[in-house]
Amino acid sequence: MTRPQARFFPMSTQRTLNDWLLLLALAAMWGSSFMFNRIAVADLPPLTVVAGRVGVAALVLTIIVYATGRRLPPPGRIWAPFVLIAVIGNALPFYLITWGQQVVESALAGILMAGMPLATLVLAHFLIAGEHLTRQRAAGFATGFAGIVVLMGPAALAGVGGDVLRIVSQLAVFGGALCYALQSVLTRLIIKGDVMVAAAATLIVASIIVLPVALWMDRPWQLAPGAGSLAAVAWLGVMPTALATILYFQLIRSAGPSFMSLVNYLSPSVAVFLGVALMAEHPHANAYLGLALILSGIALTQRRAAQRS
Repeated sequence: MTRPQARFFPMSTQRTLNDWLLLLALAAMWGSSFMFNRIAVADLPPLTVVAGRVGVAALVLTIIVYATGRRLPPPGRIWAPFVLIAVIGNALPFYLITWGQQVVESALAGILMAGMPLATLVLAHFLIAGEHLTRQRAAGFATGFAGIVVLMGPAALAGVGGDVLRIVSQLAVFGGALCYALQSVLTRLIIKGDVMVAAAATLIVASIIVLPVALWMDRPWQLAPGAGSLAAVAWLGVMPTALATILYFQLIRSAGPSFMSLVNYLSPSVAVFLGVALMAEHPHANAYLGLALILSGIALTQRRAAQRS
């Protein structure tokens, strides 16, 4: 039985230095988000954290758009792709992951999020020309996933299951990973035009969706969060959301969704080694073995591209 021909957009198999730099920058920013999410939800409800995050990001990007002489598109059907990406890629996964992390530890959340590259690989196989599901690529992604498990510690998997709330929380985090996988493919297919404008428009829509719900449900004016939680929300808005969204759109266009999804293998590595550099933590040998497996997996997924370039 033959596979349906991939369609819509051809992909270049060559990865440039700029692609790798964008990937590493995204990994650095998104790798910090697990820690800052945990800090933020210590004093704030998840919905308020998400509303603050997308609100700050939308404000920052809108200012940049107009300061650089760009303009947002006029109201109309041109906003339809931004609405779709805002729901699937921002509002829904941000809330699912933040809500789930009230119960799910960061290590287990990192493992659950590592399912995103595998889901992206399958979706891109059918929708993006040049993103074929080869044995070597599948082996590379599986090796990377194994590296995440080793990096975070096999004991983290012992936390899978539990009571109903814990299971639902884990499913919420994994659901966020699936949303990101779908977003990465859809972004390649439907988002066109200026990257900065697209990023700003998407986050404006996400804010319009989330802010009224947070005001109605959480009544944030009645809360008394600490300075740490407020700073965490500000960081989440400016770096892992505003700036990262711009880099994300650029990388999707340049290298495709499967390559971009490798960031979900690198982000947990960044989170662990930030702990070494900033928190004086001392990881076990399994952390270094896990990193070696992750890098080997990435090398496998990119080997064919390098040979063909």
